[in-house]
Amino acid sequence: MAKVLALDIGGKRTGIAESDPLQMMAFPLKTVSTTELMEILENYISSEKPRTVVIGKPAMLRKGPTDSTEIIEMWAKKIHLRWPLLEIIFVDEDFTSQEAALMLIRGGMRKSKRKEKGAVDKVAASLILERYLAMH
Repeated sequence: MAKVLALDIGGKRTGIAESDPLQMMAFPLKTVSTTELMEILENYISSEKPRTVVIGKPAMLRKGPTDSTEIIEMWAKKIHLRWPLLEIIFVDEDFTSQEAALMLIRGGMRKSKRKEKGAVDKVAASLILERYLAMH
């Protein structure tokens, strides 16, 4: 089996997580500037060869697209055009950032560290990946 890559795409930063090769566990990898995402994906996909990318997308609880929906869909199209054989799956990302922040707080991470390193974003990506893995 191949690892699964997960993205929590935002206007400024994107959290990245990956599964283990058996697709049983999710691990936060890093948070990157969204402007650098294509370069990061190029390196990751060429070395790790995932077959699936899971992208967090807001659910339709609000009856319509959110501010981030357009950005997420644009990135999904870019990724599909560059890697047409890569399966792209959208997973509900609602409340993952809040859940990630709570996890980091409970783990003792100070607010300044959570913001400084974008820790919330990569943990949110791992939560999105956990949701996907739980469905499969």
